[in-house]
Amino acid sequence: MNGYQKYKENSIYSMSGPELLLLLYEEAIRRLSKAEYALEDKEYGMFEDSLLRTSRIVRYLIDILDMQQPISRDLRRIYQYLIYDISRIKAGREREKEEIGRVRRILSELKDAFDQASLKVKDTHVVQNRGILG
Repeated sequence: MNGYQKYKENSIYSMSGPELLLLLYEEAIRRLSKAEYALEDKEYGMFEDSLLRTSRIVRYLIDILDMQQPISRDLRRIYQYLIYDISRIKAGREREKEEIGRVRRILSELKDAFDQASLKVKDTHVVQNRGILG
């Protein structure tokens, strides 16, 4: 492991649950942007990899939901819809930038909502280290 990777890992371990959740959203959004650029440049390997990584992050978001929180059921449905939509995009049925942008906007809205809510409410996710960002 190089110095940067070690620094990144240590930074992640020192974050609070809400900070890690926001990092997951940011990474998923970044990967979707990368998929848009890859599609535009016809780099289908990068396109598929970016969507795969986004799906993994969203699946992880489902896994870490605290189902004791009432909002978690709604979040699970949203995440499941996003996974479905990402798989449709990846399968080529909806290979249009607008579709990727729509998924990205939903994740951005969720991120912004959690950013605001993290100041006021209990965690709805129990973040665990599974190497999902690597």
